[in-house]
Amino acid sequence: MTPIAAAVSVTLLTSLAANAQQAPKTDNQLDQVVVTGIRASLESAVNIKKNANAVVDAVSAEDVGKLPDTDVGQSLGRIPGVSVGRAFGQGASVSVRGSDPQMTYTTLNGQTVASTGWYDQVSIDRSFNYSLLPPELIGGMEVYKSSQADLTEGGIGGTVIVKTRKPLDLAAGTAYVGARAGKGSISTELNKDVSGLYSWRNASKSFGVLVAGGVEKGEYVRRGIEADTMWSADVTPSTFLQDRKRTALNVNLQARPVENLDLGLNYLNLELTGDNANTSHYIFQASGVDTCTSRNAAGACLTSVATAAKTNPGFAQTWGRVGKMTSESLVLNASYKTDGYRLDVTGGTTKAKGGTDLTTNYDLSSGGPGLPKWIGSIDATGHKIVVSPGASQDVTTANFPTTLAPGQWAVKRAPNSDKEDFFQADLSTNVDWGFVTGVKTGVRSTKHSFNKQQDTARFFDADHPKSAAPGDLYSGTIAMGTPGWSFPKANLGALVDLTYKNVKDWVELRSAYGALEEKNTAAYVMFDFEKDKFHGNFGLRYIHTDATGRSYKFDGTSMHDPVADVAANDGWTKNIVNDSSSYNDFLPSLNLAYDLDKNTIVRFAASSAVTRANFDNMFGSAQNGYNDKVVGNETMNLGSAALKPMKSNQFDLGIEYYYGRGNLVAATVFYKKISNFITTDTLVHQQIGVVDPDSKKDDWTVNRYVNAGGGKIQGLEFQVNHSFDNGFGVAGNYTFSDATAPAVSYQDGLNVFTQSSRHNVNLVGFYETSQYSARLAYNWRSKYMIRETGYYGNRMHDPFGTLDLSLGWNISDKLKLTFEAQNLTKQDDVQYGAADVSTTVKRPLKVGYPAWSFLGETTYRVGVSAKF
Repeated sequence: MTPIAAAVSVTLLTSLAANAQQAPKTDNQLDQVVVTGIRASLESAVNIKKNANAVVDAVSAEDVGKLPDTDVGQSLGRIPGVSVGRAFGQGASVSVRGSDPQMTYTTLNGQTVASTGWYDQVSIDRSFNYSLLPPELIGGMEVYKSSQADLTEGGIGGTVIVKTRKPLDLAAGTAYVGARAGKGSISTELNKDVSGLYSWRNASKSFGVLVAGGVEKGEYVRRGIEADTMWSADVTPSTFLQDRKRTALNVNLQARPVENLDLGLNYLNLELTGDNANTSHYIFQASGVDTCTSRNAAGACLTSVATAAKTNPGFAQTWGRVGKMTSESLVLNASYKTDGYRLDVTGGTTKAKGGTDLTTNYDLSSGGPGLPKWIGSIDATGHKIVVSPGASQDVTTANFPTTLAPGQWAVKRAPNSDKEDFFQADLSTNVDWGFVTGVKTGVRSTKHSFNKQQDTARFFDADHPKSAAPGDLYSGTIAMGTPGWSFPKANLGALVDLTYKNVKDWVELRSAYGALEEKNTAAYVMFDFEKDKFHGNFGLRYIHTDATGRSYKFDGTSMHDPVADVAANDGWTKNIVNDSSSYNDFLPSLNLAYDLDKNTIVRFAASSAVTRANFDNMFGSAQNGYNDKVVGNETMNLGSAALKPMKSNQFDLGIEYYYGRGNLVAATVFYKKISNFITTDTLVHQQIGVVDPDSKKDDWTVNRYVNAGGGKIQGLEFQVNHSFDNGFGVAGNYTFSDATAPAVSYQDGLNVFTQSSRHNVNLVGFYETSQYSARLAYNWRSKYMIRETGYYGNRMHDPFGTLDLSLGWNISDKLKLTFEAQNLTKQDDVQYGAADVSTTVKRPLKVGYPAWSFLGETTYRVGVSAKF
C-alpha cells in the first residue's frame, strides 16, 4: 500500500465515521466483558483452548497493557511445548514441540510481520524476532499446534497469532499509562520504560480510534569467557555492552458505518536500536611459549599454567557495531456479516530493515607499554572455563598505544531488508448439509522479497588513518571476564565518529549480495461439522510459489580496476544471474473433537504442513579460498531458489478435562514426519570452470544445498491448571519432544533440530485477592543446539532454567504498583562444542570444549500503572 492509498483509506474511514455518528445503536452491538487479573487471564486462555476446533493454547493479557510477563517471548514460553531462544537478554525466537524456530510462523492478527536482525552473525531465516515486540501492545496470543485449511502455510512447528486490541471492543475513553524502572545485578545503568494506551469510540459505537505505544531505554551487559583457540590456544575474557532502545506505536481505526459492515485500518511501527561495543582481552596459551599442560582429542588446550618466566604477551580489541531493526505494517480490512454468511477482505504491506549499519574494530595492543602479561592458570575441563589470575590483570588506557585508529580491514556495513505485500479474502457460509454446518473458503496472494548486501570501507589514507588518544575513546571502567578485572570502558559514540572520519567511500562486496523474490498464491476450502458429540473441521489448502534468486556470477574474473574496486571482489563479475523455480502442493487437514461428557474432550488432528527453505539456503553462490595464498582450501557454497519447502505429515491425539472456572487437566501425544529436509551435499575435486591462481588448478570442494532425507518429531505433553477458593492457584506443564533431523544437514554432524530441547517444564504458583497478587514462575528446558553463521558457529547450550517473581498491589481500582524480578537464581549462559572430532567445525566446537560462558543476571523492576 502506497502512502497515498493509506491516506485515502484513513480519509474514507474518517468520512464513514462522521456519517455514522447519528446511526442508531443496534441490538447486537454489545460491550465486551473485560476480565482482569492472574486468575481471569488463565481462565480466558483455558476457554480459548476448550472452544477451539484445533489444538490451540493461548496467553491472555491480565488487563489492558499487561501480559503475564515483561517479555513477549517469556510469556509464550509458559505455553506447553513452547521454548524460547534468548538472544542478548531477550526472548528472540520461539520453538514449538522441538522444532526449529524457522518452522514457527508468526502473524499479527493473522497476517505476516516482516522481521530482520541487527546482528551480522545470525542466520537469515523466516522466523520473527520477538525482541521487537513490547508486551504492552498485545491483547493476547494463540499458538496453533495443529494446522487447518484457513491458516496461512509456513508453520510445521506451529502458528503464533499475535492479537492487538480494537477500539470498538473497549469502552469509550479507556486509557492506560504505565512506567517501570529497574536494573540488573551486572548492568550499571537504570533501565526505564513508559507505555500507554488510549481508546475512544463514539456514542453509537460506529467509529473508534485506539493509539498505543511505548518507549524502553536501557543497558544490557554480557560478561564472561569466550574461547576460540584457533589463534594461539586463546581464551578470551570479554564484556559486551549494549545501549538498547525500543519504541513501538500502534494506531487502530475502526468504523461500522452501517449494520454488519466493519472496516479497520491498523498501523504498527516497531524499532529496536542495539548499538554495542564488545571488548575482549585475549590470553594466549601457545603463542611462542606453550603453557598448555593437557589437550583434548581435537587439540584444544584444556589446562595451562603461566608463570613470570613462562608466559605470552596479551592482546585486546574492541568491536563496535551500530545497528537497529525496524518493522512497519499497514493493514486495511473489511468484514461484512449477515445471518447466513460472512465476508472478510484484508490487504496490506509489511516491511522491515535491519542488519549492521557499521562494524568497526580497534586494536588496543599494537604499540605502547602493552598489556600485563598473563600469569595464572586456566582450566577448561568442564563446561565453563575457569580463569585464575596469579597476578593483577587490571588494564588502564596507559597500557594502550599512544594513539588509536580503526582498522580498515574490519570496517563494513551489512544492511538487509524484508518486505511482503498481501491480499486475502475469506467467505464463511452457514449451511445445513447433514453433519456439515459451515463452509469457509478463501484465497491469499503475497509478494515477498528479501535483500542482503555487505559493503567494505575504503579510507582516505589506510596507511596513515586519522587517530585519537585513548582517553578520547575510552572513559570509565568495566569488569572483564570472570571473576573479572578492571578494563577501560569503550565510548562507542567516539569510536564510531572517528571511524566515519576515516571513511572515504564504500564498495559493495559482490560475494555477499543476495536477493530473493517469492510470489505465493493459496486457495482453500474448509468444512465445519457437528454431529451429536462430534465437532471439528476438515479441509484442503492449495499453495503455489514462484521463486527467483539473484546473485553475482563467480567465474574467476580478475579485478580490473583497483581504483574503483577492492581485492575481495577478485573472481566475481559484475553480472547478476537469476535462479528461478516454481512448485505447488496440496495440504489436507482434519481436526476432530469428541465430547465424552460436558467436561471432557478427546481431540484428534491430522494434517500436512510446510515450511519454506531458509533464505540463507536460497541465496546464490558464495566462495572461500580463492587467491588467498593458501593452496587446497578452495570452496564453493551453492544455494538455490529451487529448493522445495520442507513438508510434515503430522497428527495429535489428546484428552482434556475441564472443571470449575479455568481449571484443566490435559494430555496430548504428537507426531511429525518431515520430508524434503534441506541438507548439504559435499563433493570434492570438482571442476567449476575457474582456475585458482594459487593452486593453478580447477579443483574445488563444492557444498550444495539440496532437498534430501527427513526428520521426525514425536512426544508427549501434559498440562494442569487449578485455582483454589482461597486465592491460591497453580499451573504447570511438561513436554517431552524426541526430535531428530538429518545429521548431514549440519556442519556439526548432530541429528538434532536447531534450538530443540527434549524436555520443557513450566511451574507457576500464584496468590491473588482484590488488592494483592503474587506469582512465582519457574521455566526450565534441557540442552539445545544453537547454530549461527560466521564466526561463532554451532554450539550446544547447557540446560537453562529461570525463576521469576512478580508482586502486585492494587492501591485503588485505577492505580497499581508492581515489583518484578527475573532470573532470581542467576542462571549462567553456558555453551560448549558438541561435534565429533572428525567434523569440520573449528576446535572449540568439538568434543565438549567450553566454547563460552556468560554470567547470569537477575533483573529487578518497579512499576506503577493507572487505568481509566
